[in-house]
Amino acid sequence: MPIRPRVLLAAATTLSLYALLAPAHSLAANASAQEPSAAQLIERLGLRTAAQPVRARPGWRPPRIVLVSEQLHHLLPVLQQQAPRAKLIDIAAATPREIAAADATIGVCSAQVLAQAKQLQWIQWPAAGVERCVQQPLMRERQPLLTNLQRTMGPTMAEHVLGMMLVLSRHLDYFLKEQQQAVWAQDSAPRLADLEGRTVLVVGLGGIGTEVARRAHAFGMRVTATRASGRTGPDYVSYVGLPDELLKLAKDADFVVNCAPLTPQTTGIFNREFFESLKPGAYFISVGRGRSTVTADLIAALSGGKLAGAGLDVVDPEPLPSDSPLWRLPNVIITPHVSADTPLAEEQRTALLRENLRRYVAGEPMLSVVDIERGY
Repeated sequence: MPIRPRVLLAAATTLSLYALLAPAHSLAANASAQEPSAAQLIERLGLRTAAQPVRARPGWRPPRIVLVSEQLHHLLPVLQQQAPRAKLIDIAAATPREIAAADATIGVCSAQVLAQAKQLQWIQWPAAGVERCVQQPLMRERQPLLTNLQRTMGPTMAEHVLGMMLVLSRHLDYFLKEQQQAVWAQDSAPRLADLEGRTVLVVGLGGIGTEVARRAHAFGMRVTATRASGRTGPDYVSYVGLPDELLKLAKDADFVVNCAPLTPQTTGIFNREFFESLKPGAYFISVGRGRSTVTADLIAALSGGKLAGAGLDVVDPEPLPSDSPLWRLPNVIITPHVSADTPLAEEQRTALLRENLRRYVAGEPMLSVVDIERGY
């Protein structure tokens, strides 16, 4: 395949092999045997457990009808094991009467379903980012229980971030291109750089950001971060600031990593003012949400030499149009929102879906409850 500027050929090949050798439906079929236990998952990922059992919520009852997203159809058999007395229905096959009587949904949060499902008590979102769900007006009006898959994809996405950082700092894409031409480019190679001793600013020290920070620290990097929920953080983060300290912290960063959820407060925060605050030679990595970045301002920073390079797994808009200048800039890595698409992440997502369904049926405290007003 032809090389686009700074596209990760090796990563793309690996992901393609995963898609061929370990499709999602085959992973689901072996879920019971391969998934970690609930206790292991909670400890490994630091999942948050609700303070109160879900049975204490007004309106709770063991679910009779659970609507499941078409994209999760392959998980119906393993999910049904957790709710043997409930009727789990693919939303594409659900009748208007079944939708109206639904107690819960997994991966379904459309305006149409919310309007029809007036008895709906619980929504399990099948990803970490919940912006498409919480933006529905009926969510704030009715305040159903909303849970997500936060932290299940953090380790996998953090590896993707470090991979991008290494490709950029070591110019591995340059050497791949020279290799295809059978060129021994020792004398003409660009100058390589170490990660050790560099400063990385993690914007959004949540489940993904914490895993990025952990791995960056292991590489000998100094880690700073911002988070909206307070200044606390793990020992390997040298400073945790509030969101209004973004520009101050960005001035000292060699790498900035966007791990923030998309909320009204984070939309467009990586703009012209932000990029102008960076020191020359800094790199920008984005795995959070594309709309946190003003694309035109990012292109200007890259084209003008303010940024040394960027690694983008999320962009705005998605899919990225073929005429976007980002495709042709020589200092950009683009992956198409695939940083969480690995067998490990799939295993952990499935395990949390199963465990939260089991907990809801039993009336136990739920995992990964979302604050609808805050959006995460």
